[in-house]
Amino acid sequence: MQKQYLGLIISIIAVSFASIFILSCQAPPLSIAFYRLLFTTLLIFPFILIRKKTRDELRTLPRATILIMIVIGVILATHFSLWITSLKMTSVASSVILVTAHPVLVAPVSFYFLKEKLSWVNALGIAISLAGVAVLVIGNYGFAAFGLDTIEGNILALLGGIAAGLYILGGRKLRKTVSTMSYAFVVYAVGTITLFIICLALSAPVYNLTITDYEIILLMALVSGIFGHTLYNWSLGYIRASVMSVALLGEPIGSSLLAYVIPWIHQEPSLYTVVGGGIILVGIYLTARTIKDADFLENV
Repeated sequence: MQKQYLGLIISIIAVSFASIFILSCQAPPLSIAFYRLLFTTLLIFPFILIRKKTRDELRTLPRATILIMIVIGVILATHFSLWITSLKMTSVASSVILVTAHPVLVAPVSFYFLKEKLSWVNALGIAISLAGVAVLVIGNYGFAAFGLDTIEGNILALLGGIAAGLYILGGRKLRKTVSTMSYAFVVYAVGTITLFIICLALSAPVYNLTITDYEIILLMALVSGIFGHTLYNWSLGYIRASVMSVALLGEPIGSSLLAYVIPWIHQEPSLYTVVGGGIILVGIYLTARTIKDADFLENV
């Protein structure tokens, strides 16, 4: 197997574990979000120290570029706040499927604001995905007493997907002129500071978590952050967009399966989640199949 495909497989498996790590923590969602980004930033920092080229780039970044990255960092913090909170309020399957629907959100916004081409296949994918969202959300909400899903959790996941879409749109232009390491470090650092402020404002603890929680979140930053998203982004340079779009669908499938088979979580998705989720995944694929590789870069 070629190394880029092996890297892609490892990255999808690693990212799929993020929801499992989150549900294994006893800490509040905002505290988890804060420490996940903090630990990911700290894991990247040594590479900044040893790479003179990256340090020089950071020192010479234009003020306008830095301001845009600050905004993107705030959006990233918003995404993590919404998505991780949603995992505590709805099933893994619903949360990850809905938050992964950001290509459906990116495509029409790109068409309207960036004048990018939106084919009839993309439009069909958007319509199919919206129908799937209706099945998943309305179906589970009508029978909320009989399952894990709540309308609040699904709404938070959708909002988290919107934030992810904005994160992608905001970073697309910058990634053409700013290296991945510099971009990631600034955005993650700003996201960490933003989450720290959010935690203080909403009285979420930023210290004195259990040792077990610190260990789980650090493992999440390493596995899902570094081995997950870093390997995925690396694979983008070697694998066709059509293959990457299919691989993107592996995260909600993998997360749902892990949530079902891991004993201390054991979430069995409802019929509405399975049917609606399947429809959404088909729609995501059709929407994303002609979007450029950069659109698939994830928010960690």
